[in-house]
Amino acid sequence: MKLCVVANSAWNLANFRLGFLKALVQRGWEVHVLVPDGPETTLMRDVGCHVHPVFMDCKGTHPWQDGRLLLRLRSWYQRLQPDAVVHYTIKPVIYGSLAARSLGVPVLNTITGLGTAFLSVGWLQSMVRYLYRVALRQAHVVIFQNPDDRQLFLDHALVQPQQAMLVPGSGIDTQRFLPCALPDQDGHSPVFLLLGRILRDKGVVEYVEAARMLKARCPGARFALLGFLDVENVSAISRAQMDAWVAEGVIEYWGETHDVRPMIARADCVVLPSYREGMPRTLLEAAAMARPLVASDVPGCREVVSDGVNGFLCEVKSAAALAQAMAQVVTLSPAARQVLGNAGRSRVEQAFALDQVVDCYLQAIRVVVKHINKS
Repeated sequence: MKLCVVANSAWNLANFRLGFLKALVQRGWEVHVLVPDGPETTLMRDVGCHVHPVFMDCKGTHPWQDGRLLLRLRSWYQRLQPDAVVHYTIKPVIYGSLAARSLGVPVLNTITGLGTAFLSVGWLQSMVRYLYRVALRQAHVVIFQNPDDRQLFLDHALVQPQQAMLVPGSGIDTQRFLPCALPDQDGHSPVFLLLGRILRDKGVVEYVEAARMLKARCPGARFALLGFLDVENVSAISRAQMDAWVAEGVIEYWGETHDVRPMIARADCVVLPSYREGMPRTLLEAAAMARPLVASDVPGCREVVSDGVNGFLCEVKSAAALAQAMAQVVTLSPAARQVLGNAGRSRVEQAFALDQVVDCYLQAIRVVVKHINKS
């Protein structure tokens, strides 16, 4: 069986779905990846994927460029003749769906998050929702990573109930992300870490404010940020702002990495005060490594964090509420923090392991392909 997997960046697939791609290849699938060229394509070739560079104007809204993307993807589907196509991220979902539909190729679309454009107010939101409605109308399966996103698409008539399927994220390789001991064994110097794209929408500003509040109460606590600066996003934090926070002495900036495991190992608690998520992989990876979690009580985060069990939830967009939740971690003994971390590890093993996610996708693909072949 031949499968095309399409996303708006090689970084996206390599960082969030490399385990999924590798598992597909190991199960005998011929996997063709269509993404803009980038250094991460080597990682996908290394696991056995065929990678085809495809230019995408990911941030633009120019109809001419988007029309060319549709034709470009259609040409690739026509050339490769896949049994099915899996799309990730908004432009592949929209224009890839239209391209595949014109050729009768089965489509599985994954909604990994709603994004700023979908949640904003104005003409851009209206346009995005209209394009989703048109593109998803004849998609065979639309995969959501949390029930809130699924219900929102149903409420706006963007999908039909029979199309919508829930899958627990992109899957965590629990043999790669292994538990390790917490670094703060005396209980007086906990290290908090927020990792991901350095965006306001991830709650970075609230995290810095909460760090200021906690520093006064727990001078030994440390607060780190890890992730890419200068990303193309309207809510991106500038390098100058990061430098100012570091100079103030409140935040440590740990730079960028393609392997988060050593950085998670340096932390006693991983924090994500995001405004909304699909299924936050950073929290799942941290939980798999037995780290307590603090996150905002929003879709996506609340599917991973069970308040008081493997971490703490707090009110979104509130630095004071975030500081209070992080303070709960500070007041716990190292042994009590480890109990939270162990509960998170068990939760990942039971609900978010890679094999479970791969099985969900393969089951959906086989049903769709079988249905198409019969019709």
